[in-house]
Amino acid sequence: MTSADDRPTRSGASEPEAPLADLQAFAVELRRMNGEINRMTHGFAASQRLHPTDVSALAAILDAPSPLTPGALREHLGLTSGAVTACLDRLERAGHVRRARESSDRRVVHVYYEASARTAARDYFMPLAEATARARARFSETELTTVLHFLTAMNEELGELPPARH
Repeated sequence: MTSADDRPTRSGASEPEAPLADLQAFAVELRRMNGEINRMTHGFAASQRLHPTDVSALAAILDAPSPLTPGALREHLGLTSGAVTACLDRLERAGHVRRARESSDRRVVHVYYEASARTAARDYFMPLAEATARARARFSETELTTVLHFLTAMNEELGELPPARH
C-alpha cells in the first residue's frame, strides 16, 4: 500500500490517499436518506393536517430524555417564541401534545407527547420501522455498533455547527 507521503501528484508532490470510504459517497447517501425521511415526514404531516415543522417538534418531544419546555423546543428547532407557540397550539388542538404546569413555579410549562397520538405515528411509520429492521438484518452486531457510533458522532458534529445564515 502506498503511504500518503509516497503517492506522487501531477506536480510531483505527495498527496494523501483517498479515504477508504469516499466522503462524496457518504454525502450522497446521507442526503438520499434525509430526503426519504423528509418524504415520509411530509406525508405524515399532511395526513394529520400539520405543518412539517410540527412533525419535527413532535420528534423532538418524543426523543427528549425528559419533558421539554417551549423554550427548549424553540432552541432545538431554531424558531421564534411566537412560532413555537403557534406550533404547540396546532399540536395541542390536533391531540398530539399537552402542556402542563407541574412545578412549584407556575411559569414553567412542560410539553408531553400524548399516548393516543403515538398510535397514529406508530401506524403511519410502521413501514419505516419494518424497513429499518430489514436493513439492520443485513449487518452483524459489530457493524451495527459501528454504524450507530458513526450516526451519533455525525449528529454531535452537526449539533455543533452554527445555524444557517439568512
